[in-house]
Amino acid sequence: MSRSSLWTDFDCLDGEKTRVYFERTKYSPINLSLDLWKGISSRDPFFQIIPHATGRLKSLSIEGPSQDVGVATSHLSHSAPLLKHLSISSSSGGVPDNYPALPPALFNGDLSSLRTLCLGSVRTELPWRNMVNLTSFTLSHTPPGVGSIGRLLDFFENAPYLENVELRFATTTAGSQNCRLVSLVSLKSMRFEDNVPPSVLLDHLLIPEGAELEIEARVRCSLIGGYLPRSLDNLKNLSNFTTIQSHLCRPSPRINFSGPNGKFNMILRASGGSIDLVLEFLAELDTSKTEWFEIDCGRHLSGEPLYRVLLPMKDLRTLTLHKCERLDIPIRALQPATSSLEVAVCPKLEELVLVLLPYERMSHITCVVEMAAARASRGEKLRTFRIVGGRDTTNVDISELRKHVWNVEFGPWVSL
Repeated sequence: MSRSSLWTDFDCLDGEKTRVYFERTKYSPINLSLDLWKGISSRDPFFQIIPHATGRLKSLSIEGPSQDVGVATSHLSHSAPLLKHLSISSSSGGVPDNYPALPPALFNGDLSSLRTLCLGSVRTELPWRNMVNLTSFTLSHTPPGVGSIGRLLDFFENAPYLENVELRFATTTAGSQNCRLVSLVSLKSMRFEDNVPPSVLLDHLLIPEGAELEIEARVRCSLIGGYLPRSLDNLKNLSNFTTIQSHLCRPSPRINFSGPNGKFNMILRASGGSIDLVLEFLAELDTSKTEWFEIDCGRHLSGEPLYRVLLPMKDLRTLTLHKCERLDIPIRALQPATSSLEVAVCPKLEELVLVLLPYERMSHITCVVEMAAARASRGEKLRTFRIVGGRDTTNVDISELRKHVWNVEFGPWVSL
């Protein structure tokens, strides 16, 4: 019980307890959690210890009503050379004008020891420099019109070892920086969640190979182009992706890309989205290295947009059609033209997987046979045609199909 490290975690809720804990910590670094939901007063134990405790803070968490958070943070002017973890979050009843403003000279402006920083529902211009040890940064619910692209880029430049970044309803489009680029050389993951397209910020960031990028948006699919930089040259983790999963059924279309250079996940919380618009977006990307493509689209699918997506996929090995109620549409998109001079669609396709819902029956078998026969005649014979799930699929006559496909398989329904 005499070891000082046993007393380093406390919450400042009780004055006597706080005094005893602080005395017994002696000179050890302390972890302070300040819960202000019951209010704060001038006699609060936090004010009694903070002038003496700041220099020993290892981690600090403050949360509560906006006004009380503002009062508490206004007393954080002393240096905190040991501070590694800082979290400040307020609640203002959804009124951005009431968000507390963090002082520019927070901890005397020196956060050089900080490893993780989490700020929610506060006003900050992110003025800090020398963030050389910061590896994790979360910024959420900043007031509209506060902050700029330039200040975020300044912040990133002063945190060269950032590995994880999350911006939740904190994306700004103000103050574009022309041709300025900031390289996030240590980035492992970056996540956006907002109603504002982050393309303006992404235009100025170099995302390294191996990084994972996730974007979640609550907008119509017609705005999907605003969720990527206008030039993909600085999004290195999107080059040479080999796997695409596209779940295009409403109300939440989502697209997942992955490959040797990293991952990119896009989730669109959209109630009025058009699958054709998403397919047109996919057709604009370089999909030439894609080896596995899954599409989950229900009944809302058009042949021409899908054809334009499949045409550049020269290396595609496996195509999975998940819950595709109009099977004839993708099947005809795969069927070679009668002329041998026409460009082949997915010439390296080896495996076609059809995933049916448990109650579905296999349909359009005739068009599958025609497509398989046409591909076989051009030397593009499918290695495997797999039917997963469905109702009474074992009774489907596949005798003709077996003549044009090396292997036909059936399997139980699974959720891919």
